[in-house]
Amino acid sequence: MSQVENARVLKNGALIAFPTETVYGLGADAGNEKAVGRIYQVKGRPQDHPLILHIASINEITYWASSVREYALALAREFWPGPMTLIVKRSENAKDFVTGGQDTVGLRVPDHALALELLKECKKIGVHAIAAPSANRFGHVSPTTAAAVREEIGTYLSEQDLILDGGAAQVGLESTIIDCTGDAPQILRPGAITQPMIEKCTGMHINENSVSDIRVSGSLEKHYSPNAQVLLDVQATSGQGFIAPADIATPPGAIRLASPRTTDEFAQILYAALRDGDSQGLTTIAVIQPSGDGIAIAIRDRLMRASKGR
Repeated sequence: MSQVENARVLKNGALIAFPTETVYGLGADAGNEKAVGRIYQVKGRPQDHPLILHIASINEITYWASSVREYALALAREFWPGPMTLIVKRSENAKDFVTGGQDTVGLRVPDHALALELLKECKKIGVHAIAAPSANRFGHVSPTTAAAVREEIGTYLSEQDLILDGGAAQVGLESTIIDCTGDAPQILRPGAITQPMIEKCTGMHINENSVSDIRVSGSLEKHYSPNAQVLLDVQATSGQGFIAPADIATPPGAIRLASPRTTDEFAQILYAALRDGDSQGLTTIAVIQPSGDGIAIAIRDRLMRASKGR
């Protein structure tokens, strides 16, 4: 099917799992309460957990936002399309069923050709955004391929719902979420758009110790978890899964799940490696985390939550 046809399917109330550069999302027309409600059902997601709205371009911000600070626009101009979600004050078009009852809404323009084409066709027929969390059961490992989506939620989808295959996600971790409602930006979830990048773009200092009461995706203590128990920064023993940088040898008897050569590659393959451990029936996966800044911060954030279990 073409993206024109897929857009019509979405407008008619079906769900579409689609690729982005971060992970695969499970999308519905952001203005259709019944369709959005099905996202929560398929995922088993708490109703007060807000959704990120994927939009076709920066021009759609004003439809969903009542006010946007200048530094937020600077970030959008610099990093969209890209792995960044901006939290702004919502307009009357952003209803409680996508905001989790909050007075804010999360917006992003994904950097994936298929997603952008779908969003462009949606806009033509009056769908101003696709509400889309990751296409997995709530708290589980996010999918980075269409096959992982099918494996994770295929049995929960209806005949009308679609899974679009756009290849493996290039970033592999969910978007950076930035609170843009205050006098300066605040990172609520780390990702590929890092603190130094944000500060350079805005000319503002981010207060790392400030606390926000805004609920956002992926902020719970337990999240991104496989069936297996995840152990951090310990050597695997015989029979355990093992994920570590390529220059770290596999302990005797351990089952190597991934050997990333760079931090970017670590992010790309992490979720697939955790899923591989589950598919092999492993009960424990030991991970040697990458050190340093950049996307390594986001990797450690996801692994910390994964290690808490479901």
